[in-house]
Amino acid sequence: MLRGERGVHAVVARWVRGRPDAPAVHDVTHGVTLSYVELWAAAGRVARMLAAHGVTAGGVVAVALDRSSELVSVLLGILRAGAVYLPLDPQAPADRVRTVLADAAARYVIASPGRRAELPGTGGPIVLDVPVDGPADFIDSAAGGDDPCYLMYTSGSTGIPKGVVVPHRAVVRLVTRAHYCVVSPGDRCANTANPAFDATTFEIWAALAAGGTVVVIPSVLEMSFTEWADLVRRERIDTMFLTTSVFHTVARENPAAFATVGNLVVGGEQLEMPAVRAVLAEGPPRRLVNGYGPTETTTFAAAFDCTPAGLVGLDRIPVGFPLQDTGLHILDDQLDPVAPGTVGELCVSGPGVALGYLNRPELTAERFVREPSTGTRIYRTGDLARMLPTGAVEVLGRRDDQVKLRGFRIELGEIEQVLLATGLCDNVVVRKIGDGPAAFLAAFALPARSAPQATLVAELTAAVTERLPAYMVPARWQLLERLPLGPTGKVDVGRLVALLDTPGTAAGPVAPAGELVDAVRRIWLDVLAVPDAGPDDNFLDLGGNSVTAVQVAARIQHHLDLPVEPADVLLADSLADLAHRLGAGTGVAS
Repeated sequence: MLRGERGVHAVVARWVRGRPDAPAVHDVTHGVTLSYVELWAAAGRVARMLAAHGVTAGGVVAVALDRSSELVSVLLGILRAGAVYLPLDPQAPADRVRTVLADAAARYVIASPGRRAELPGTGGPIVLDVPVDGPADFIDSAAGGDDPCYLMYTSGSTGIPKGVVVPHRAVVRLVTRAHYCVVSPGDRCANTANPAFDATTFEIWAALAAGGTVVVIPSVLEMSFTEWADLVRRERIDTMFLTTSVFHTVARENPAAFATVGNLVVGGEQLEMPAVRAVLAEGPPRRLVNGYGPTETTTFAAAFDCTPAGLVGLDRIPVGFPLQDTGLHILDDQLDPVAPGTVGELCVSGPGVALGYLNRPELTAERFVREPSTGTRIYRTGDLARMLPTGAVEVLGRRDDQVKLRGFRIELGEIEQVLLATGLCDNVVVRKIGDGPAAFLAAFALPARSAPQATLVAELTAAVTERLPAYMVPARWQLLERLPLGPTGKVDVGRLVALLDTPGTAAGPVAPAGELVDAVRRIWLDVLAVPDAGPDDNFLDLGGNSVTAVQVAARIQHHLDLPVEPADVLLADSLADLAHRLGAGTGVAS
């Protein structure tokens, strides 16, 4: 029998009854497809296993599984057991994993064999395998409403991760009557996110709540842009989420990649106008949506449809309008509403707001508060925003992005906006570097056109000097082919700052090697923005990552007409080793 009709698992159960033989999960990577009734049975075996181990309602079960059909069935099984799932980041250091498990007091972790090495040994939680056979019948938990559904850790300002407790009603709010992104029975929704990133909440439960199919595919960072676009088209993806930085990357390299997609939701950072215009001009998805929402508001709290007509007169893409059953409030320091057009702190109300932070009562009381005038429970996002004449909300930056430099208070977001308005760069991040008299502003920019670095820096400096006072003009510039991304697909600011130790794109002496080595070397220099690279240098040691490897592979294929995968770039011992692999069997001198 089924109980807990308000729970996420109960929403899925409706389709188990209504479309039992329809595909619920299609795992492209592992070649597995589960119907709704098969998914329900797999989840039932998980729930029975947890109950046999004494897991009770509200107990936290950690999950160390990569994107797969198994991951989907395990998360559903945990919810059917009335427990709370905690996805572990596959890219997190072992120390962080141990910290998270200890803070959550997780007694059990369901892990794949390949992920066990990252788990603590003696004294850690008991590791369970994913059950593959046995009875699947189970009397579902009645969990729902305010009962915890999942626990997701985000970075804290103190460096200590904080666990956000998200209830069932928040997820149900996200995926039912979702006018910002309509998913219909039979629609195919891509699952590409890191399981520990709350985009997974949208990717999995939006599909299963609507009778659609979760399609597990590789991330765009795991293959070439052309191959990924072909895969999206071949798998007939109807709905997809991408982090803003990844969207910007694809928009620069292959803006027509989304032409066959129905709903493309982009979120996580400020969406830049040049990238959106490029995609809209090159065969856009049926619907391109800018989604906004911190983890504490359950993936999305606001959305804006990006259309040519909707962008007229805008210099900056707004986060838009509240989702269903959600309230957006722009408040002053006393939490009173500000007048339209006035800048204040963006706060969010409604069933999507989380329960709070696990084991952090003081921080919970600080960020989850009551609006004095109405008594409405709200979450203080820390984002500065204003309401436009259309009623759409525009986010202007962070309260904590305000810095002080030589006595002047500076909003970093204001500098970024002025730089983007010049049309000279497609994306930019500005940060204060250092403290005291030696502190300075640094700008990391993606140029909108190809030109010598000195020329671009001079033009940017001149343009920003015309709009801002001298103390707001960046003193250091780093021009990049691509912004480095962290494990969730957002810009890795720490790695950006580290780039200041090397000159931007200065050319070094030609390495004494064969023509293929030199050709690959020139691509490395351009993509990695390093002054030089020798035959013995390693791609990762020079600052390369999965994102830049995609670009290197694409350029080798385009300019040298040689087959290569991003993994080949990452796994090669050195520049010379990569050139040797490329030249093997081609007759090209390396």
